[in-house]
Amino acid sequence: MDTIAGIRKWLMQFRTVIYTKDRQLDLDIMEEEIRQAFEVGLLEKEMYMKALLTIQKERREL
Repeated sequence: MDTIAGIRKWLMQFRTVIYTKDRQLDLDIMEEEIRQAFEVGLLEKEMYMKALLTIQKERREL
């Protein structure tokens, strides 16, 4: 999950599509989905951390 596209692809496995026309809101929702996936054990810690770093990087670029 080194890119936002990679995160979107991973979320699509669970039939989750995030698109609100507001990039910041999309990132917030993605982060929440990733956190919940980690909490229920769908993501290993390493993948979780990579996804959060990717989201944070994207936020800085906005």
